[in-house]
Amino acid sequence: MQLGDITEPKIDQAGPEPNGEFTYVDISSVDNSAKRIVEPKRLPADSAPSRARQRLRSGDVLVSMTRPNLNAVALVPPELHGAIGSTGFHVLRARDIVLPQWLYYGVQTRQFVGTMSELVQGALYPAVRPRDIRAFDLSVPELDEQRRIVAEVEQQFSRLDEAVVNLKRVKASISRYQAAVLTEAAGQDRRWTTCTITDLLRERIVNGLSVKESTTPTSVRALRLSAMSESGLNYADHRFLPVGLSSVDDILVEEGDFFVSRGNGSLALVGRGTTAQAPPFPVIFPDTMMRLRFLDADVTRWVATLWPSRLVRRQIEQRVKTTAGIYKIAQPQVASIRVPLPPASERERIVAEVDRRLSIVREVEAEVGANLKRAQALRQAVLARTFAA
Repeated sequence: MQLGDITEPKIDQAGPEPNGEFTYVDISSVDNSAKRIVEPKRLPADSAPSRARQRLRSGDVLVSMTRPNLNAVALVPPELHGAIGSTGFHVLRARDIVLPQWLYYGVQTRQFVGTMSELVQGALYPAVRPRDIRAFDLSVPELDEQRRIVAEVEQQFSRLDEAVVNLKRVKASISRYQAAVLTEAAGQDRRWTTCTITDLLRERIVNGLSVKESTTPTSVRALRLSAMSESGLNYADHRFLPVGLSSVDDILVEEGDFFVSRGNGSLALVGRGTTAQAPPFPVIFPDTMMRLRFLDADVTRWVATLWPSRLVRRQIEQRVKTTAGIYKIAQPQVASIRVPLPPASERERIVAEVDRRLSIVREVEAEVGANLKRAQALRQAVLARTFAA
């Protein structure tokens, strides 16, 4: 049966009462991984956003119409009965022949996500229409059968959720251990000197290039900011810029170059660093990165080891500026960061020990990540079996 046949055709769009405060649920309130409303907002009625229109009831199923591939869906819990929902959601309110939970699990299936993703309209604001959602076919057995199946699904999901919580607890412990390893590496022995990043450079810091993208694949390759990772640069993550190679030879990426991100919408991501491995082809870096070339490879490894530590991270956060919601750090601020500088033999020993410990961390992280993916696959397997035609 189509969702439109088993849900109410209209939802009250009167918005909040004119006086006092109200609880507002918008798309950012939904955790699309947990499929729950996690951050409803309390707003004064006289400051209600124009999208704050839909009067919600307990048991309503919210389906984000924007970017349906992310599957931001949620079931309105009893404590949010009477909240106001954004018009960015299509609200599915179950009729007597279907359980709200049946709808809730139905819109989490791969079939639903895939169908909606194929119907997306718009490039800048990709979304589906209410009629696209309401036209989706969902198997609907008798109510008693729905209740039996929903109870079994919830039992299975409860076990999976418990396993996921434990895996995330392990992941948090790994992060704490990693931070402890880096803090220990950055610990200053009284015999060590400290210096600024400027003291360790063999040439001035350089920003990358920003020009309009070209569609010609014979133009110069330029990395995107997203090419940066903890393990190096993803050279496949590039675009083409309509400039001659000879005009940008001073910003070609070379093995051993150290890059720092200059700006980001997230404070945690601005100022992050990574070391370039040998590029497979000539490629430049964008103006969202700055390049640091240190005195030698040993110094590069030392700085790269310390860069994620709290010692360096705290200095970055103290120097960051904010403009229109974008966090930025400039060359002088990076150049002024201070780091400890033990003797070369001591640096080599510390770097080797950190590498050894963090390699174990990466192995455990990979295993945890794989198990989290298995948990998600099991959820989809349960849903696929539940809604098999």
